[in-house]
Amino acid sequence: MRHLTFLLLGLLLFSLSGCGYNQIQKNEEAVFRSWADVEATYQRRADLIPNLVETVKAYAAHEQETLKAVTDARSRVGQMTLSAEDLNDPAKMQQFQAAQGNMSGALSRLLLVAENYPDLKASQNFRDLQHQLEGTENRINVARQRYNQAVQTFNSSIRTFPNNLTNNFLLKLDRKEPFKADAGAATAPKVSF
Repeated sequence: MRHLTFLLLGLLLFSLSGCGYNQIQKNEEAVFRSWADVEATYQRRADLIPNLVETVKAYAAHEQETLKAVTDARSRVGQMTLSAEDLNDPAKMQQFQAAQGNMSGALSRLLLVAENYPDLKASQNFRDLQHQLEGTENRINVARQRYNQAVQTFNSSIRTFPNNLTNNFLLKLDRKEPFKADAGAATAPKVSF
């Protein structure tokens, strides 16, 4: 009888190792880590903007509306945070993305100011900050892509057999929301001189 109990316990443990429980947990942690990377890159951008704005102010005082838009967008971005639980909520993800989209739009207008004012473009400080900002935007893009990959891996892991049984009966985890393109992002911006 005792051997039968150990045999059944052994079979149960062996069958649980193939149920995906640990893998689902690892995949969810990868989503959280990837999201933290996205937030860190946004924070880097938010930290750079005050320096960028101060540099631009020195050269383009008459472009206060653009600078104010950047400052306001930065403020709104700073107020918008997402928790790990919010990654399941499409509405909260959309609000977060909208705030980041407003920031990107304000920064685009700021860069147009630089194109229109050669003295501003010639400023070494501005060029250095512009390169840092460009690098940060690239980092944001990479972090978003990595986040979406982690979300795809996680969502697949909770929806495929036998992991879906483990999730349905034990974990009950919801799908995570990926980053989506802003409305109109498929249309190339017009550049005119």
